[in-house]
Amino acid sequence: MLLENKTILIMGIRNKWSIAWGAARSAAENGAKVLFTFMGEDNREKIEELISEIPNAKAYTCDASSDESIKQALTKIKEENGKLDGILHSIAHANTEDLRNDFITTSREGFSHANDISAYSFVAVARIADELEVLNEGASLVSLTYYGSTKVLPGYNVMGVAKAALETSVRYLADNLGKKNIRVNAVSAGPIKTLSAKGIKDFGSILNVVEEKAPLRRNVTTEEVGDVVSFLFSKMSSAVTGQILYADNGYNIMGI
Repeated sequence: MLLENKTILIMGIRNKWSIAWGAARSAAENGAKVLFTFMGEDNREKIEELISEIPNAKAYTCDASSDESIKQALTKIKEENGKLDGILHSIAHANTEDLRNDFITTSREGFSHANDISAYSFVAVARIADELEVLNEGASLVSLTYYGSTKVLPGYNVMGVAKAALETSVRYLADNLGKKNIRVNAVSAGPIKTLSAKGIKDFGSILNVVEEKAPLRRNVTTEEVGDVVSFLFSKMSSAVTGQILYADNGYNIMGI
């Protein structure tokens, strides 16, 4: 199995429809011990019920907007489980009004919030994990991005700007951490009906266009994206870092 004897942390689990859950299931099926972070102690019962499907899984609260919360979570995770071989950053958020209205109306606060939660939090996780020596040699850090970082998609708005910042951060982090044999990549998934996607206006039409135009003539699943994440966690991708891997059935190559 690709991830046998590896310990993987999935940050930002919310529900069974999320890409994070697809990645968690793939990691577990490939032999990994899977750990989770989630937002809000009041969500613990729901999260623990969800992850009960994965043997030996544990969940820890973590507020990605707080360096202290990230530090506390990673410290506890290391104390209870040892070092990590991989971290998936599946954390993003933008204010609803900044997704529903034209991008030009984005407030200063909304712009800062989207970039802080969706992009800087990955930088913070990488830095703190490195400082606390949480990562094994050869560890792999992965984040999730989307095509709206490079092309204008109505309704994606400030999140597209945040994902562009995230993708650039991936490249700089890959350079910084490469000397320690730690790899950093992102997966750009095709559109999937997740809870976050509900905030995007006319999301259903995006699914229809991708199904019509993508070379494979279908939409991607959370399981398929999860398998790409497992590949990036595995030794099979040991020469891959600083990359944005598209898992979108080829839609990104199309000109029309």
